[in-house]
Amino acid sequence: MPYVSEKNLGRLSLYRRLLNRLQAEGIRNIYSHELARMAGGTAAQVRRDLMAVGSLGSPKRGYSVRELIESIGIFLDAPHGEGAAIVGVGNLGRAIMAYFAGRRPRLSIVAAFDSDPSKVNRVIHGCRCYPVEDIERVVREEGVNVAIITVPAREAQATAETLVRAGVRGLLNFAPVPLRVGPDVYVEDIDMTMALEKVAYFARRGGAVEEITK
Repeated sequence: MPYVSEKNLGRLSLYRRLLNRLQAEGIRNIYSHELARMAGGTAAQVRRDLMAVGSLGSPKRGYSVRELIESIGIFLDAPHGEGAAIVGVGNLGRAIMAYFAGRRPRLSIVAAFDSDPSKVNRVIHGCRCYPVEDIERVVREEGVNVAIITVPAREAQATAETLVRAGVRGLLNFAPVPLRVGPDVYVEDIDMTMALEKVAYFARRGGAVEEITK
């Protein structure tokens, strides 16, 4: 499998989302410049990204939408599916669970954890919620390799350490604090406050955004 960067992976995920929408609209073929326009990139970049997943378009017909979706899926998804865990079933955690329910057959949330007794031993959005004390046991039993952290900042580091001990090697962190983990664990930080502050700042500056980022 060829090496791809984080940006490459992000674009492939975006392409698949766009292609799924096109397929739902009954569109069968698309040219690289059309997909590039939808994704906010260039046709050359689209062609390079799609070459990485083994897809070559036709000058006359472009790319098959169905075949592109399949090729990107084979590249991005685990062959037999992959289960994720989520720790923290508050408002954000439940929203994430609702969003992912049934959305990606090969990547789904299979276990949730919380310290609130009113949530434990319940099924929330089709997923069983366990007490946080059971994280290591359940993660090992389910073979979970990926986890989402939506706990308060003060609990995030200890939660990450527990998940890593259980074998998790990928963390999507919504807690507003950096995690200290080993180099064999991939962490994606999603700080919504930081992101909103950035958007608000550049919104105020308007046309100055391009000048600043050059």
